[in-house]
Amino acid sequence: MTLDVPAIRDQFPALTSGLIYFDNPGGTQVPNRVVDRMVDYLVTKNANHEGAFPTSQRSDALIDQAHRAMAALLNASPAEIVFGANMTTLTLHLSRSIARLLQPGDEIIVTRLDHDANIAPWMLVAEDRGCTLRWLDFDVEDCTLRLDDLGALLSKRTRLVAVGYASNAVGTINPVERIVELAHQAGALCYVDAVQYAPHGPIDVRRLDCDFLAVSAYKFFGPHAGVLYGKLEHLERLHPYKVRPAPETPPDKFETGTGNFEAMAGTLGAVEYLASLAPGGQSADLRSSLQSALQAIREHEQPLSRTLVQALQALPGVRIHGITDPAAMDQRVPTVSFTVPDLHPRRIAAALGEQGIQVWDGNYYALAVTDRLGVESQGGMVRVGLVHYNTEDEIQRLVDALRPILGQR
Repeated sequence: MTLDVPAIRDQFPALTSGLIYFDNPGGTQVPNRVVDRMVDYLVTKNANHEGAFPTSQRSDALIDQAHRAMAALLNASPAEIVFGANMTTLTLHLSRSIARLLQPGDEIIVTRLDHDANIAPWMLVAEDRGCTLRWLDFDVEDCTLRLDDLGALLSKRTRLVAVGYASNAVGTINPVERIVELAHQAGALCYVDAVQYAPHGPIDVRRLDCDFLAVSAYKFFGPHAGVLYGKLEHLERLHPYKVRPAPETPPDKFETGTGNFEAMAGTLGAVEYLASLAPGGQSADLRSSLQSALQAIREHEQPLSRTLVQALQALPGVRIHGITDPAAMDQRVPTVSFTVPDLHPRRIAAALGEQGIQVWDGNYYALAVTDRLGVESQGGMVRVGLVHYNTEDEIQRLVDALRPILGQR
């Protein structure tokens, strides 16, 4: 079923500004439902945790509802859902707990296709614990992981494999289920960064069988907050860095200090928004509605990816880094990065920004990607990132704006 994009856009106050939001991989806009949830929390439920009075009790009920909503989104249990500031902070926090289990000579595998938030924490763990860090490379031609090399990297000393669900730099969707399977065959844990994939398709942690998976709500139409899934068995046995009075049971023992409760309320609103997009209308089963809605988003975005890639390829001098095969759009999200000889990415982004078209430039914290592609010293790349509220008309406006900019070389 086709998404009603005009009706969807009407739910996003920011989209009335006239700006074109192609900066979505860095953070999406939010619908009214998210704003309403956050305002309602601050007006009617604003209190700290576990008080014996009505406002605190309403706050706690809302926080529980937010955990349940995220559990439905990821197909987990509420006890396996940990809220935090963002994926980076959550990963750094959890990595310290995992580090307690590691010994000198143990091995950790990271990929060159990942955001640094799923690389640097494990580099620091390896440094602190005397572990060996091993790298899984990617093919520079289409920016897909060299999965055939993973078997040679895995060993009896491998303790953890860290991988992204989708690249925030070049849009590649990685074969996460297969990577988890290979990691487990070697006796290793698998930590998945799903931040970039979450707004583009359904996630099922049970099917993936991953040990940990992290997302950030502000990448799927919510507020600035992060969410971590961990298998309950792991969350129960890991010893977090926390204050002594904090609970000893998950998820509370990992949610250090006073939570950002209004952001949890907004995250609940984002999940409710996604469920509302289910073809045929939202059902009583939240998980089912979310699955069908995100599958509809996935199918809706693939033609947009194809249109964007083909439009950029037709421009003189533009080189797209990543998958460009029209028949392979199901292997990428609509995050497309490109370079142009003799034009600095910041110059292109600034010129587009002057025309109300918002794109990113640089390395987007995917430093390993820009290093491997040889573009870091040249300012990185220009990144255009679509979500389901973007349109083909906006893509055409981007192309029309780029032509005179490219002519300035």
